[in-house]
Amino acid sequence: MNAIEVSGLTKRYDAVTAVDDLTLAVESGELFGLLGPNGAGKTTLVNTLCTLVSPTAGTASVAGHDIRTEPARVRENIGVVFQEPALDEELTGEENLVFHARLYGITGARRRERIDEVLDLVDLDDRRDEKVGDYSGGMARRLELARGLLHEPAVLFLDEPTVGLDAGTRKDVREYIEALNARTGVTVVLTTHYMEEADALCDRVAIVDRGNVVACDTPAALKRTLGGDAVAVRVSDPDAVTARLREFAWVGSVDPTDDGVSVVVDDGERRVPELVVAASEVADVTGVSVEAPTLERVFLDLTGRSVTDAEGEPVAATATGGD
Repeated sequence: MNAIEVSGLTKRYDAVTAVDDLTLAVESGELFGLLGPNGAGKTTLVNTLCTLVSPTAGTASVAGHDIRTEPARVRENIGVVFQEPALDEELTGEENLVFHARLYGITGARRRERIDEVLDLVDLDDRRDEKVGDYSGGMARRLELARGLLHEPAVLFLDEPTVGLDAGTRKDVREYIEALNARTGVTVVLTTHYMEEADALCDRVAIVDRGNVVACDTPAALKRTLGGDAVAVRVSDPDAVTARLREFAWVGSVDPTDDGVSVVVDDGERRVPELVVAASEVADVTGVSVEAPTLERVFLDLTGRSVTDAEGEPVAATATGGD
């Protein structure tokens, strides 16, 4: 059974369409990524699935419950870690969890048992009596993960869970998310604009742009659509080199760039000598670099722009609170 099913979902804010006729399905137990730039509609989609926002059109179900007709049942079956921190820094780690447990009606021995379990799960049992204000950024994020899992949800939504963390802490949090998914079997839906994060973590990734899914598959399958490695060759005459390299059957594509050409080949490292020799016949070669397939390149190939370029556009940011 699918943990999430979405069909034709649309959310408009006046003249802005934040989610546009979007359809997707997430399998139970899957670690699923919603990947795209800020403003793509990822947060609006998550807020809609969490029943925090009403859709303009379309249908969706989470853990078998319709978001329109059964919002209370949906909320009973989900955990959420929001992009912005939502912990009380004046309370201890345990006190934050006690407060959350009361909201979900978890009492008595069961509450104590679950708090012990989730603190152990995120390696914070020995810090339970410290104020959250004294936690590091990574510890606070782990406590939020524990809080999201406290009531044993079927689906855990993580909205940009590593934003604002340094590179080392982001790596640690990613490892915890992967371990939590493996150990608990909870379905995880992760939104991120960090391409390497989605690549490292997710079973499947939906690339979201302008409020819709432009591709959905495993990271490996998405990267295979690029057809090989990209080799950047810096040359004095890009047009001449472009024409020369297009004569070779093993060149998948070649396009001029600002300072040279970008060539897609089946095996970049092996083809570099041949590329240099061929380019040198018609121009001066001043540099070569090989780039393996990445989700960033997939996004560029699908949309014609990089994630950084897309983030600079005011697509739906004002309507979605920064997504």
